[in-house]
Formats: sequence, structure tokens, C-alpha cells
Amino acid sequence: MLDDIRHFLQQYFDVLQNQDLQRFDQVFHPACVLYSQQDDVTVVRPLAEYRRMVEARKSPQEGGYGRQDEILMLDVLAPDMVLAKVRLQLFDNVMVDHLNLMRVDGRWRIMAKHFYRAGSVARNA
Repeated sequence: MLDDIRHFLQQYFDVLQNQDLQRFDQVFHPACVLYSQQDDVTVVRPLAEYRRMVEARKSPQEGGYGRQDEILMLDVLAPDMVLAKVRLQLFDNVMVDHLNLMRVDGRWRIMAKHFYRAGSVARNA
């Protein structure tokens, strides 16, 4: 099971970098909601809104940004429920995400995402 989760998270990392919307729709459950709290600003974003944002921007891959993906923790709540903590580079940002994963109809999907901008990376010119 943990190998399946790691494989799924690699797909998540790939989707954030290349913004392939067909794969995006396979990674995120349609009912997913994204949450963040930063600089006294609370963000509660339905998946459809996030998808429109992704669709409207140039991907990190197209922009030549670096990539750093890391699985920090996997907490198995039940055979079909896992909490994953990951860190990744997205554009010039270092992001830490908590992803609530569920296996739905035999496939892992992100049901909720808590994200935080933990810092930034310097770009080499």
C-alpha cells in the first residue's frame, strides 16, 4: 500500500509542475477543498476555483523553475485513508502540504489539502 501512495504522490508532484489538467482531474477528487492560513489571511478554495487558477497560468516546468519534491510523512488512518505531509518547490516557493487521501472507487485521490508557503528559493540567473 505505501508504494501505491508514493506512486500517487509522484503523480501529484508531476501535476503541480506540468499542470496537465487531465491528470489534475485524476489526482484531485472533485469535492476537494484547499485551505491555507498565511499572513493573517485565510484561504478556503474549492477545487474548481483552484483548477481555473492552474489553467490560466504558465506551468513551473514551462517557466524553467527548479523542482524539489519530498515526502515527509505518511500516516495510515485506515486501509483507504492516509494523511501525507509533503514539501515541494512550486515556482520560487517552498510549499508544505498536508494531503488527506482516500481510495475512492479503487483509486487514490486528494480529498482535502492544507498548504503553507514555508519559504522561497533563490533562482540562478
